[in-house]
Amino acid sequence: MHELTVTESVIAAISAQLPDSRVAVVHLEIGRLSGVMPDAVRFCFELAGEGTCVAGARLDITEPEGVGDCASCGTSFPAREPLALCPCGSADVTISGGTDLTIRAVEVADDV
Repeated sequence: MHELTVTESVIAAISAQLPDSRVAVVHLEIGRLSGVMPDAVRFCFELAGEGTCVAGARLDITEPEGVGDCASCGTSFPAREPLALCPCGSADVTISGGTDLTIRAVEVADDV
């Protein structure tokens, strides 16, 4: 399960930037085509966060849809899988959205 490693990396990045803070909320964006399972990240976040600045923090995850761009007809369309076909039938598609994992924001508790 690579989600544990991903979650540990997110926590390490936050901890490096906010070592003396207590984090209240972490806002992540996990694209639907990223290959990362949000439910697994949620599960790992509490366990991996113990003893760090994110211990007890709420984790908010948004899941943007994938976007495919067709080179044949110029259409952008919702992509539900990494190897998407354009509605026109072309396989000349570039995935341009829904593949990222991004820390969007971190809210720090006031009581530090």
